Amino acid sequence: MQIDQLSAMLQGFNVHAGVFYNGSLCGIASFGEDGKPDGHLHLLRSGRMRIHLSDGKIMPVQGPSLICFPRGVKHRFFVADGEAVELTCASLQFQGGAHNPIAQAMPEVVAIHIDELVQAGPLLAWLFSEAQASGEGRMAILDRLFELLIIQILRHLIAHQKIEGGLLAGLSDPRLARALGAVHAHPAADWTIEPTATTAGMSRARFADHFRATVGATPLDYLTRWRIMLAQQQLLAGQPMKLIAGQVGYESPSALARAFRRKMDYTPAEWLSRQRN
Repeated sequence: MQIDQLSAMLQGFNVHAGVFYNGSLCGIASFGEDGKPDGHLHLLRSGRMRIHLSDGKIMPVQGPSLICFPRGVKHRFFVADGEAVELTCASLQFQGGAHNPIAQAMPEVVAIHIDELVQAGPLLAWLFSEAQASGEGRMAILDRLFELLIIQILRHLIAHQKIEGGLLAGLSDPRLARALGAVHAHPAADWTIEPTATTAGMSRARFADHFRATVGATPLDYLTRWRIMLAQQQLLAGQPMKLIAGQVGYESPSALARAFRRKMDYTPAEWLSRQRN
């Protein structure tokens, strides 16, 4: 059930990976300093290094490991003299950028030794092979493999409940996952607290408290943010406000515009103009 919900999320808010480095690393390497919202996924194939995070913390990592920064966070790799490090790095572009609900729900940094990703064994074996190969289409294959790795990381986080709050924490909870799945599938429905709680199999009071404690937002606030994110997708696709409003649960374009401005601090037209500049 949880993976089905995740698949639906990824269809609406997918992620694209682009491998930009594959080889040995020595000394210092910096990432995320260009101000772009792109995340990063690093595969430390072998060796040891230190990761210096933007908050001053230092994270020692030993390969083979995956290190994921889903949002545009500054970080640096430090490799000691004489240490042999093999690394493959990819940029991550989540659809919707900083407002992508999956990127928002992930921790700032995720570090996983590949032994923890048991189900990803064949995928990682293929990736290791391609990283050392020289055949035609190698980089395109690496890009797709890194995208699959993101799904494996998300599956791991949900299954092991390693999310403190947000959407993925909700999907980790079977009762909340039912309610979230219904909201995601039918955003225009009249999702007052009663039908949402009924879908989760809980009382209204219990559902409201449990939802807020787990997801970090009230059910109404989450519904509004979800609808606004769907509206953003459709605005980028060139759909008119009159059509979008009905599809995401608002009775008129003006009602959608008011909700949009409350959440985004911009009107839909202003927001769309900023995305295109």
